[in-house]
Amino acid sequence: MSRWQILPLAICLVFAVSAGSQAADKSDDYGIPQVAEINEKIRLGWEDYGISPSPEEIDTVWARRLFLDVLGRVPSVEELNEYARDRSKDKRKNLVDKLLYDERYTEEYARNWTTIWTNILIGRNGGTDNNSQISRPGMQKYLRDSFARNKPYDQLVKELVTATGANHPGMPEFNGAVNFYMDKLDENGVQATAKTAQIFLGMQVQCTQCHNHPFNEWKQEKFWNLNAFFRQTRARRGEMPAGDDGAMRAMVLSDGDFMGEGRNIENAEIYYELRNGLLKVAYPEFLDGQKIPTSGRVAEVNRREELAKFIVDSGSLPEAVANRYWGHFMGYGFTKPVDDMGPHNRPTHPELVTYLGEEVRKNSFNLKDLIRWITLSEAYGLSSRITKSNALDDPTVGEPPKFSHFYLRQMQAEQLYESLLVATQAHKTRGNYEDQEKKKSEWMRQFVTAFGTDEGDEATTFNGTIPQALMMFNGDLVMDAVSTKPGSFIHTMAAEGRDGKEAINDLYMATIARRPTRNELQAANYLIGVHKGDMAKALQDVFWALLNSNEFILNH
Repeated sequence: MSRWQILPLAICLVFAVSAGSQAADKSDDYGIPQVAEINEKIRLGWEDYGISPSPEEIDTVWARRLFLDVLGRVPSVEELNEYARDRSKDKRKNLVDKLLYDERYTEEYARNWTTIWTNILIGRNGGTDNNSQISRPGMQKYLRDSFARNKPYDQLVKELVTATGANHPGMPEFNGAVNFYMDKLDENGVQATAKTAQIFLGMQVQCTQCHNHPFNEWKQEKFWNLNAFFRQTRARRGEMPAGDDGAMRAMVLSDGDFMGEGRNIENAEIYYELRNGLLKVAYPEFLDGQKIPTSGRVAEVNRREELAKFIVDSGSLPEAVANRYWGHFMGYGFTKPVDDMGPHNRPTHPELVTYLGEEVRKNSFNLKDLIRWITLSEAYGLSSRITKSNALDDPTVGEPPKFSHFYLRQMQAEQLYESLLVATQAHKTRGNYEDQEKKKSEWMRQFVTAFGTDEGDEATTFNGTIPQALMMFNGDLVMDAVSTKPGSFIHTMAAEGRDGKEAINDLYMATIARRPTRNELQAANYLIGVHKGDMAKALQDVFWALLNSNEFILNH
């Protein structure tokens, strides 16, 4: 029987998702006040809409969800078994703490969040062009070091906003943080202005470069006042050796005196043009109206350092990161998109986003704390199965999310790659970080293309296209996963003497984190019969089908 014949049968194997254990009629806050507050505020929303939450998700599927969201990969069978052996009431809390604080997972935690924040700060294409001003390895090294040390978020933002130094690892005065601004300073720093507000403050002000925004309170004047903070910033090419590769991608970011467009350094102003052609003057002024002296001399006023202080003190900073992280773990933020907050885009749970922002600041901008609160909340632990009592909670048709069930979503390309590595067990013998990232980039370039949207965001073609499907059907990683060569998952099971039922169970746990149903076991036994008792071939087919199932591709 060919793989193409097996596929429909195998897909049937994996669609009978086990129901959640019991209705989530009482939430557990694990004695953590922030979790209790989240649960209360989300439940108030359910009561307002007259809906009931889905049942609590079964433990192993919840653990798979947690691994994907925190580490960027599915758990191995050994990790699921270790979790299952924990019989304590706080087993979910124990697993969250393990992934966040156990040294075994520090490197993977840092890798996953480096990937996420690299894409946020410089995009999937940032630094991939040979002529790019950005050093992607430099950006990743800075972020990896920061997340490995769990650097406070306000410190991270301050370092990014004020960064100076060389962009490439190995160069004198290397500072990977400079890569955030390295390609955003053309046209008087328009991109630096827009992305700083969008990423760190959750404010999309890019439209106000040319005119007052028609639908929100952002005005053209505010954009150029914010832009004036970047006029001392310089990006220069080729001032230092580029390192081992000898390329001319070496760039240096620095601050220098700004004479002002009126050529008066004591009052260094800039000009912008209204739609009627009139010129207006702008000085450094934060979005909330706070001003700094207008001197263009860095020795007197370092404008980016002053901007960083305003950003860190702003109430928008912690709310924006709380909203972004909520969106990462829950599938939807309190606003859509997560980086467009303000009176024009009312959050679904305004009191909760305000509360989380306050708690982020009170807890020293510790992002692991924020992750802990969200992942231990009742809403994060619910089944993805929709019930009659919460069917109206459907953000895909434009309804505001109420978080009464877990929202299905496709794995990110990076999550799929890392998950396939676990399936092949290649994660046990990985090379150094740079080699791993290079291989990942090569793999993703084959079928993931990033492109900009009208809203200034980034989208990808990673959404079930034909090249993606073919890569899953016949790609090297999937073929390695289902091979029987020494070291492969199937070979290991055979070497350990697993019987048929036990092996099938392991394949299900390795991919979709649950045991097969009775019908699925019967189908698997049918495959064994088709192969006339050749267990290895039957396991290959079952594994291949599982890896190509919706239940594997989806985070659920």
